[in-house]
Amino acid sequence: MRALRLENWQTPAVLRDVDVPEPGPGAVLVQVGGAGACHSDLHLMHEFQAGQLPWNPPFTLGHENAGWVHTLGDGVRGLEPGLPVAVVGAWGCGRCARCLADLETYCDHPELAPVPGGGGGLGLDGGMAEYLLVPDARHLVPLPDGLDPAHAAPLTDAALTPYHAIRRSWSKLTPGSTAVAIGIGGLGHLGVQVLRATTAARVIAVDARESARDVAKRSGADLALTPGPDLVGQIREATGGLGADVVLDFVGSDETLAAAAAAARQLADITIVGLGGGTLPVSFFSVPYEASVQSTYWGNRHELVEVLDLAARGLLHAEVQRFGLEQAAEVYELLSAGQIDGRAVVVPSEEYRP
Repeated sequence: MRALRLENWQTPAVLRDVDVPEPGPGAVLVQVGGAGACHSDLHLMHEFQAGQLPWNPPFTLGHENAGWVHTLGDGVRGLEPGLPVAVVGAWGCGRCARCLADLETYCDHPELAPVPGGGGGLGLDGGMAEYLLVPDARHLVPLPDGLDPAHAAPLTDAALTPYHAIRRSWSKLTPGSTAVAIGIGGLGHLGVQVLRATTAARVIAVDARESARDVAKRSGADLALTPGPDLVGQIREATGGLGADVVLDFVGSDETLAAAAAAARQLADITIVGLGGGTLPVSFFSVPYEASVQSTYWGNRHELVEVLDLAARGLLHAEVQRFGLEQAAEVYELLSAGQIDGRAVVVPSEEYRP
């Protein structure tokens, strides 16, 4: 089969022919119907080097995956070939207290996981291929009726990650509150939709690109603003001088984090989602009183079930640009150049092949 492989750090991924994997006991082979291309893959390809992560290339990229159950390993129950499924991306040890509480993103013993702190497309072979080996059936979620794998794939990260970040702040997103989403890319445009679908907050979107601001408005933002020296004043004007109750930074640069802190209200949540590498100084006077600053990582299985339900009901929709597997390397060039609005999805298979 063909697979898009990262063979060495700081090199582009390349399309290679590899063997189709065989599922062992408890594992499942999935025929891939969609694999999302993520900015974090660009970090893997161009910024990391040996020793920075507990795993190394070579492996197949693609950590946002959906498709159809193809082959079952011994002992797997409750699944059957042809069943459309989404893949939960974070693979923990499955035995520690956090994993048993469905928090495999925060596994206490990552050294006992299939790969420490990673999963398919992150240290192990991912979904930019015709088939994906999933090591345990618990990592699969059946797709609701009407949701196809190509549209479900990006939801496993690009929707799940903002959903998890927003869900933890639900108590602050009451009627009369304001949420600010900075960076309306693959995650940000779905973050706006999650805010609209699950909270009563006023939603303010921020992005330098006019096309992204248009996406934000289509996604339900009440106001779409441009970064710059007037941004914080505009947010405060829109909130009667109070500031935002929740700020979600989907960029994570020095500039966006500074704007997030300046635009936040007292008692606000400032949540860092983006991997822009910025820092936010935190001291007694650098953030509003009792503001909480936190980072979040991905989401868990039961949250993915909720995300897929929202999508199946038409409340979440990833703006998807579809590409064939032979175009997978080109997709990352477009992503790096900022030429993808919404989410790029590589589609190795249009339908299930028995």
